[in-house]
Amino acid sequence: CWPNNMAGSVQLLCLATNSGVPLYCRSKGESRQLPFSVIGSLNGVHMFGSNQDVLLTSTCTDNTRVCWRVFRDSITLIVMSSEEDASDLYLSRLLDNVFGAMVLVIGLDDLVNLKNVERLKRELRACYKLIDSLLTASDWIGDLTLCVDCVVSPDAAILQEALEVFVAAAQSNFGCLMVMGKVVVATEKWWRLAPQEVVLLTWLVGSLAPNSSRDYPIYLPQGSPTVPHRLLTFQLVPGVDVCLLCGPTPSLQQVQTELVDRFWSPVLEPLKTCLSLHQVTFPICIPLHHSIIGLLLINREQNKNLFTLQPHGVESSQQSGTVLSPERRRSVLRQFYTLAVSAYFPAEASEDKPAVLHEEFHAGFTHAPTECYVAADDHKSYGIQTRQHQLLLAFTPETPTFALRNIATKTLNLLTREVPF
Repeated sequence: CWPNNMAGSVQLLCLATNSGVPLYCRSKGESRQLPFSVIGSLNGVHMFGSNQDVLLTSTCTDNTRVCWRVFRDSITLIVMSSEEDASDLYLSRLLDNVFGAMVLVIGLDDLVNLKNVERLKRELRACYKLIDSLLTASDWIGDLTLCVDCVVSPDAAILQEALEVFVAAAQSNFGCLMVMGKVVVATEKWWRLAPQEVVLLTWLVGSLAPNSSRDYPIYLPQGSPTVPHRLLTFQLVPGVDVCLLCGPTPSLQQVQTELVDRFWSPVLEPLKTCLSLHQVTFPICIPLHHSIIGLLLINREQNKNLFTLQPHGVESSQQSGTVLSPERRRSVLRQFYTLAVSAYFPAEASEDKPAVLHEEFHAGFTHAPTECYVAADDHKSYGIQTRQHQLLLAFTPETPTFALRNIATKTLNLLTREVPF
């Protein structure tokens, strides 16, 4: 029953679990709307398994991978992907994030108590931009790592101080400064939010059309799924926003007129510097090895990551004619991360429930692996895990395999020493 035109596409279906009524269908790539018969078949086979006490979580055909999840015995999500880097781990996390996005925007009550399906369909339209951003490849990777994408600014201390006094003046404890959907600095209480909440909040702001200010009602999927809060955002310079979580007060106009210019005008130049770093994510003065073409550094304790496809700067990347395209580099790092945490880094996999869908390759090891590598035709990759960090690197194919470990180890030491992350 699979459509034959799904090359490189993703289809996401949301249905009411009890009735099987489709609530929405979102897609990415060259794919047409699925016929109702296909939707019914996908839901029917999952329901048949449930009636036989069989939990159907995933399956695959020659060119398509399918995953099912039921949330709160109320909402069924089904995703089909024919993308090269699709995996059970990614698709399972995608479905978790999609349901989290639905709770974030409309709250849990309306999703659990389905009294009026047509009204719920209308309410769910407010989620489409956020859900579509989760389906679309981007400069972010937090949807896969479940860690928030960050940018390290050389002026972080100045910006942190400005943020703290601004948030306090706005009578809040929750605030962050972000550039192009990546967090530069945030308050301590903001970092204490659940990792998924921090990721979804940044993706929400990054998915919305640019605006000078917003007053957006949101729910916290884990902290406050039924009681709404207000997300206030203010554009300081194009691409740079400061965000607040607050209650009924203060008003948007009050913060805009009395506080924004007062606290952020003195740090205008550091804000512009942040904008120039969003693709590299850290100061380009840090001397990385020339063979590195992609980098993912994860702080496992703080659930933050630095992700860049242009580790030597935008101009240097554009001048490298033989280097892989950004799209290919993105796919390489996402695939390598999935392989590493699924098969070789058991500490990560054991903490993540969806990882049980994968064969336990590491069960046959006599030790817990902390390093792994891949040598392919068009690239090489190397990964290191320590107690606090994970570093995954993509290299040019010409890089000698025997040199990968040495380069990766020196890179990890350099970044953890030079970058406050």
